[in-house]
Amino acid sequence: MLFPAPKQMTGFDLNSLLQGNRRTLAKAITLVESRLPADMVQGQVVLEQVLPHSGKSLRIGITGVPGVGKSTFIEAFGLHLIEQGKRVAVLAVDPSSPIAGGSILGDKTRMEELSRSEQAFIRPSPSVGALGGVAQKTRESMLLCEAAGYDVILVETVGVGQSEYQVAGMVDFFMVLMLPGGGDELQGIKKGILELADALVINKADGESENLANLTKQQYAGAMSLLRHMGFWTPRVMTCSALKLHNIDTVWEMIGDYHLQAVDNGSFTSKRSQQNSDWMHQLVNQMLLLKLDQSSEVAALLPGLEADVENQRVTPYAAARRLIELI
Repeated sequence: MLFPAPKQMTGFDLNSLLQGNRRTLAKAITLVESRLPADMVQGQVVLEQVLPHSGKSLRIGITGVPGVGKSTFIEAFGLHLIEQGKRVAVLAVDPSSPIAGGSILGDKTRMEELSRSEQAFIRPSPSVGALGGVAQKTRESMLLCEAAGYDVILVETVGVGQSEYQVAGMVDFFMVLMLPGGGDELQGIKKGILELADALVINKADGESENLANLTKQQYAGAMSLLRHMGFWTPRVMTCSALKLHNIDTVWEMIGDYHLQAVDNGSFTSKRSQQNSDWMHQLVNQMLLLKLDQSSEVAALLPGLEADVENQRVTPYAAARRLIELI
């Protein structure tokens, strides 16, 4: 049996979470991030309780090349949203060490002013994790933040890589921060990332870099025009300075414009529905792998099959099919 049947959980105060208690929210996220089997069961019970109270926030994914100033931008952006009367949650995905498994988890120290606000909640989370890693844990944390009454959820990713594709598949708006002076190389950003982006925002457009940022904006706009983008929205390219608080309000206005159009034409709801369906299929695949890993029959058969495959006595396909048939 992969997981025991969920039962009513004791010790979790749903009303406290719904009232926006940050301590209760932090404890609930810790529970769903846990890889202990008992905690995983309890975490799912909590999620079932909060699900009817979720789904009302605007989810924004933010990524960018190293040194682009993601944390500085998020702090400036978050403080601007709070000034607009919004409650803001920041889920910052920290890279986990592939050797020791630990994470730096330093985002609160990099967003000192935002972290002190009662209207903000900052949660650095390690990217490592069972049953989906960043994809599952961040999705579940978003549901908890929504139930706690946060209007805007910002998901900061570790950099340019696989996590960007995962985050783009769980947010309403996906933003890529860039540096001035990208040139033809586009700062190493993969074409696939650009195709996912709803906006490119060139940060650090201040001082001596302002003219360069405007030139870079033209180059990126030209590059984006060559890509095919499906749907109602044409991705925009703009400049800002998180340090000088320049154009931060314009970025928010752009996202608001996107949100309004998406709601009006029905794509906002349909996108959320498709994301939920995709998430379910991802979890099915991951749970099947976990079930294989936990199977004593698979453990007994696997060494012999590996030897047969290595010595070309059986094809990899035939060996894999034998293992799958055990479940």
